[in-house]
Amino acid sequence: MIFGRRRRGMAIDLPMPKHPYRDSAVFNGALAGVLLLVAWLTGGSLERALGWASIYFVAATAWGWWSFRRRLEREAAAAQVPAGEEE
Repeated sequence: MIFGRRRRGMAIDLPMPKHPYRDSAVFNGALAGVLLLVAWLTGGSLERALGWASIYFVAATAWGWWSFRRRLEREAAAAQVPAGEEE
């Protein structure tokens, strides 16, 4: 199944980073910086690139934080389930 959709639970659960919110903001900021660098190197409009980089940074960071929050809530809920009641 190369192009099929993965079912829930088939993805590898990586350990939670020590500082997930900060790490995602730094990573997305670096990628936004790469976007600005590419625009500058190719002679593109830096104002337009700054706008797109800002939109990317806000959207990607918000999604990352939402995803981490959802994962933390899921792990907290799983920790509250008694051992005999797990599926």
